[in-house]
Amino acid sequence: MIVEEQEIIEIKDFVSHLNSMKESVVVVEGKRDSEALKKIGFSGKVVEFHKFGGMINFVDSVARHENLIILFDGDRKGKYFTRKTIQLLQRRTNVDLTFKRKLTSITKGKIRFIEQLVCYESYIV
Repeated sequence: MIVEEQEIIEIKDFVSHLNSMKESVVVVEGKRDSEALKKIGFSGKVVEFHKFGGMINFVDSVARHENLIILFDGDRKGKYFTRKTIQLLQRRTNVDLTFKRKLTSITKGKIRFIEQLVCYESYIV
């Protein structure tokens, strides 16, 4: 994958902004996604959807957080999880999709799966 210098700068800014969101919790689908975020420098709290054993358990558990940053994958399953999460949590907590949109914009759609962020590790660290 070809990575432009501007893309690296924007990814660094993305991670820095994500790290500054101290009151927020980042939600990803699984372990590889959370590991990829950590490898590119994210140091905040990450919640993995698949650890909850279903949508209802997940929603009930994360509703206690004031702000959720959703970073589900861009595939059909990830889009379904995003829609369902918004639907079930819309009146219980703040669901933030701006980071997901920003990541798509920065990478021009090259990164569809959060675990693919590891390809930036060598450029960032």
